[in-house]
Amino acid sequence: MQPLQKDNIMSSIPHFNLLTSELADLNRKLERRDFLKRTAGGLGAMALGSLLTNNASAKSFEQQILDALPTIAPKAKRVVYLFMSGGPSQFETFDYKPTLNNMLGQQLPDSVRNGQRLTGMSANQAILPIIPSAYNFNQYGKSQTWVSELLPYTAQVIDELCVIKSMYTEQINHDPALTFFQTGHQLPGRPSIGSWLSYGLGSENKNLPAFIVLVSKNASRDQPLYARLWGNGFLPSQHQGVQFRSGKDPVLFLNNPEGYDGEDRKEMLQYLSQLNHLQNDEWGDAEINARMSQYELAFRMQTSVPDVMDISNEKEEVFELYGPESRDKGSYAANCILARKLLEKDVRFVQLYHQGWDHHGGLPQGIKYQCKQTDQPTAALIVDLKRRGMLDDTLVIWGGEFGRTVYSQGKIDKENYGRDHHPRCFTMWMAGAGVKPGMTYGQTDDFSYNIVKNPVHVHDFQATLLQIMGINHEQLIYKYQGRRFRLTDVSGKIINDILT
Repeated sequence: MQPLQKDNIMSSIPHFNLLTSELADLNRKLERRDFLKRTAGGLGAMALGSLLTNNASAKSFEQQILDALPTIAPKAKRVVYLFMSGGPSQFETFDYKPTLNNMLGQQLPDSVRNGQRLTGMSANQAILPIIPSAYNFNQYGKSQTWVSELLPYTAQVIDELCVIKSMYTEQINHDPALTFFQTGHQLPGRPSIGSWLSYGLGSENKNLPAFIVLVSKNASRDQPLYARLWGNGFLPSQHQGVQFRSGKDPVLFLNNPEGYDGEDRKEMLQYLSQLNHLQNDEWGDAEINARMSQYELAFRMQTSVPDVMDISNEKEEVFELYGPESRDKGSYAANCILARKLLEKDVRFVQLYHQGWDHHGGLPQGIKYQCKQTDQPTAALIVDLKRRGMLDDTLVIWGGEFGRTVYSQGKIDKENYGRDHHPRCFTMWMAGAGVKPGMTYGQTDDFSYNIVKNPVHVHDFQATLLQIMGINHEQLIYKYQGRRFRLTDVSGKIINDILT
């Protein structure tokens, strides 16, 4: 196929006379504001160029930032983030509080709450009655870490984990708390963690996105998940997370329409690419290049996605390792196997979302069901990565958006209680590359209501994650609307004590 030039494009593409006429008409109708913006920008660029250097190819601010990355020796090549959406209770999982067993129904002391705000769901309760966990705890591994009886498989790999009991956030409701964890800000519109890593480090597999999202099909839909949680925000669109689904079309709009073969698609993309190049020459819009990059990746994914999504050729021992639901495509267990396959393909950031942890009532049975769905596959992923030699350069993360209160929301019933949102302290864990195994970090008070040792803010967690990936969080910056943004906003410190 001959390349399209401005002098032969009319004969190559039907109705192109009309297209070029409309573009010319748009140019003639530029508003005064656009004209002034362009001319002022051009004069400013000329002046800046003369002040900087004589180098005609002076780099943009963003490119200078990217050229400086990674600035630290990376410990991990890839990340898998197991997000337990809804807020798992620390009382029923990792934060053992035996003194509560003798305090059933007692009012939470004012000295403990210390005026901290409550959600609208429990603010009008006459009393805030303490409720101990319905489940037993035991110590496991060489580290002698306390783990709930609900997590027997996790208990077997506890010496691989770094359990952080002193996480905290300012966000007390689900949507802002989720958004804050994923983007560093409680309001929508900023890039997610995976998008920042894609922007900063790029992809190691040209046939798959650098950032892939999997959502459990078999989880309770107690709280919604929005695609903006894995969105690119103001970063170029090729850094957006791509959701892989379990149905007929794993990636939406990827397959060819009926009656349309691969050669047709290839030829169409070639013409489209040339049109985009012409438009880029005219406008110089970076998003045009991002669009071309996405089209080309989508074409390559038509062959790479079916292969990576097929787990039927896994050995029987793999399905036994991950549990009885691992053959059910789209389940949490099957997604854990798929995550391992994606990591093997050097996908930079894989995020699994599993909903259903929002237990305002019926917590004993609800959390038992959640742990049954997730415990074995989660531990299996650790075992699987380790035996394949991948845990040494893969960072694994588990946790939700906040924790749960020591007091019962509503009635006092040890067989059927609930817990409200609690952002002041909660538990999550990290494992694999860059973190010390068999370690517990941070400490809460006897009510798991306040942190008494080594607090870890969400921005601290994000800064540490980037550090493990070889990035100084203060240097990963993108300039947008006159401000320089970063994942950790204007805060965040490295949790050096947990790093290897």
